[in-house]
Amino acid sequence: MCGRYYEDEKSIRSLKTFANHLEEEEAGWQERDVTPAQTAVVLCRENDHIAGRRMLWGFPGFHGKGCIINARAESAVEKKMFRDSVLHRRCVIAAKGFYEWSKAREKYTFERKDSDVLFLAGCFKMQEGQECFVILTTQANASVEPVHDRMPLILEREEVETWILDDKAAEYLLHKTPILLERSTEYEQLSFF
Repeated sequence: MCGRYYEDEKSIRSLKTFANHLEEEEAGWQERDVTPAQTAVVLCRENDHIAGRRMLWGFPGFHGKGCIINARAESAVEKKMFRDSVLHRRCVIAAKGFYEWSKAREKYTFERKDSDVLFLAGCFKMQEGQECFVILTTQANASVEPVHDRMPLILEREEVETWILDDKAAEYLLHKTPILLERSTEYEQLSFF
């Protein structure tokens, strides 16, 4: 599961390398943690090119309760809630890293080992006049599995355009294994037991 990620200057600037059009300029952005029900600029298809648009993180939950922030990549095309979005409205979220919490409630940070931007695969839909996105998750690899059993589906830089624009290739990317990540914790938690 991915319930919080963070943007830095490099991840924000990376959007411009792909998008012909951004809804707003970088001056309005800042380094920050992004949490569910907040908006973020994501890359998506606009006609036959890539654009950056501000969307709300999370599909409305069942019966209007809560929000759904992740979808399992391996079964998203089988689920009514995600099928059309995964097949026709894919997006990419640029991040410096993401957080996961262990069962002992320790906060871990995950980033690329080469310090490059993480490109998280997602999909979106229009709901009540607002575009909303979810982050696709996959089985955790060896770097994330000690903390959590799921992780975001991470694309390589050269897969971003393919994911957004190429329907056939996107189906293949749903089953990829993400790269190994650098795992760190911000503090050492003390235990008195």
